[in-house]
Amino acid sequence: MVPTDYGKLFYSQLIGPLEGLERLESEFRYTRESDIPLTCIGVSRDFYTNKISSKVGLAPANLVFEFDDFSILKDNLLLGNLNFLISEYSGQEKNIQYEEIFISEDIVVANSSLDTHELDILSVDQQDEIEQWLLNQKWYTYSSDLILVKSFWQENFKKRPNIKPCLIIPDFNALIGTLIQGHGLSIVPSYIAESYIQDKKLKEICPNLKKHPIKLYLAYNKNVVSSHQIDMIKDLLL
Repeated sequence: MVPTDYGKLFYSQLIGPLEGLERLESEFRYTRESDIPLTCIGVSRDFYTNKISSKVGLAPANLVFEFDDFSILKDNLLLGNLNFLISEYSGQEKNIQYEEIFISEDIVVANSSLDTHELDILSVDQQDEIEQWLLNQKWYTYSSDLILVKSFWQENFKKRPNIKPCLIIPDFNALIGTLIQGHGLSIVPSYIAESYIQDKKLKEICPNLKKHPIKLYLAYNKNVVSSHQIDMIKDLLL
């Protein structure tokens, strides 16, 4: 193809703004302190608040966090709209690397003032009595599908729980805040509850029963992200 005179004139007028746009994009993607590009991370709001928020100000690059449903965050990772995804999912997608970066467990907790004397005198092998005590309590849950409660019940009592929650709060920090003021039980990740337990605002219920493990993975496209980006994210998770 050969440009016309009009095309040559148009190009000469256009090349300046295009070069300026490329320079602006380059300056936007990189910080002055580092050569690490803008990094987009998908993660749950709860994990960000409890494990990352206190460290992000020291990161040597610009970071963009996305809080959304897991399915949306996963699609954004596969489409290249996210550099990293932190979640419980570990798959087999082409070019996506999954690294285990965090282990925790789900625990049953309650307001530290809740009377648990009847429960405390029971032995671990008194499964029926323990289950009945738990069923008689008020329950606050993270989701209406009771997924955490079901996992706990199946692990310990080999059945589905006959529980109707009196509160459903889809945010663990808000759930714990409500639990501290109330008299119910809930199942939450130990990494979120541990500081409240240490401050004696919460106490763990049935600590000797089996707990559902939580494994979180760092997912990224190994052909796209740099080793500097990977090291930076891992430092945030230490």
